[in-house]
Amino acid sequence: MNLVVDYGNTSAKVGIFNHQSLVEKHAFSTGDDLQKFLRASRAENLIISSVKTDPELVSSWSSSTCKFILNHSLPLPIKNLYATPATLGVDRLAGACGAQQIFPDKNVLVIDAGTCVNYDFIDRHKNYHGGAISPGMNMRFQAVHTFTAKLPLISPAEQIKLIGDSTETCIQSGVINGLIAEIDGIIGQYSEKFEDLRVILCGGDARFFENKLKASIFASPELVLVGLNSILIYNVNHQK
Repeated sequence: MNLVVDYGNTSAKVGIFNHQSLVEKHAFSTGDDLQKFLRASRAENLIISSVKTDPELVSSWSSSTCKFILNHSLPLPIKNLYATPATLGVDRLAGACGAQQIFPDKNVLVIDAGTCVNYDFIDRHKNYHGGAISPGMNMRFQAVHTFTAKLPLISPAEQIKLIGDSTETCIQSGVINGLIAEIDGIIGQYSEKFEDLRVILCGGDARFFENKLKASIFASPELVLVGLNSILIYNVNHQK
């Protein structure tokens, strides 16, 4: 069994895979809960992606016999063409590997709608090129409030008017409809440049956009876990 850990800024996602099939998934809001889970796990193979907590520390919580930490020097099933690989977020790298796993031999644009909106492109030849980083939805709501004297901090809503008729609905329209326009525009530019483009949407805020975009998309909430598992399998096989 393979155990993959995606330790983000606010929580940790854990997936248990039987080869390439995701059989269990868990989410932990505290390091203590994650530690208890890892200490109890008997999975043979482990990979950790962490953007905040020391991955070596997380690795020490597990008794798995074959352990890997995702960083820019770990061998990958794709070719990383990023100009500054040491600065590339490991979650973006895992997402790109997940995209290649889901759509092999295709040009794929990954849109991860989380704290930031990350755009990542991998071509049909398994080359990862990079993409773009944009402020995420909640960051935009916070910015409207923080950098003005009187505008309130507004929460997002599932149903958004085009024409706001109150300060609250005007901010919601500006932030969410603005992001929808941005995402549609970026997809359009990539579609013009790369034929047969596939688009994958993931991330905690994906639900606000997946049914509102013009382009055809593939929603994959567990894309990073899938990508981590593909990297784990690749490295386990290369050790044999």
